[in-house]
Amino acid sequence: MDSDFEIYWSNESIDNLESIFEYLSTNWSQKEVNNFKRKLAKQLDLIVSNPKLFPVSEYNPRLRKAVLSKQTTIFYELSGQRIYLVYLFNNKKDIDSVREAR
Repeated sequence: MDSDFEIYWSNESIDNLESIFEYLSTNWSQKEVNNFKRKLAKQLDLIVSNPKLFPVSEYNPRLRKAVLSKQTTIFYELSGQRIYLVYLFNNKKDIDSVREAR
């Protein structure tokens, strides 16, 4: 799908993604890893096609939050035509890191 928006990954979000892949690869099957990748790709497509689709975060109003799964939420910032992925957040962690996002 054509879009005027472009996604940029923060170092933090890349680290989060690597951590998720490591966990899935260690504890789950390749099928689950592939399912996660497909789900993530679909969610990112939704974000790019309609960046305001997902609600503003109550923890940090600068960010929007897109729930990917029961375990993972994507926090991103919209700035002009750029979408900055700030976190792929493990929902079991302390939410204070989202409040303090720069």
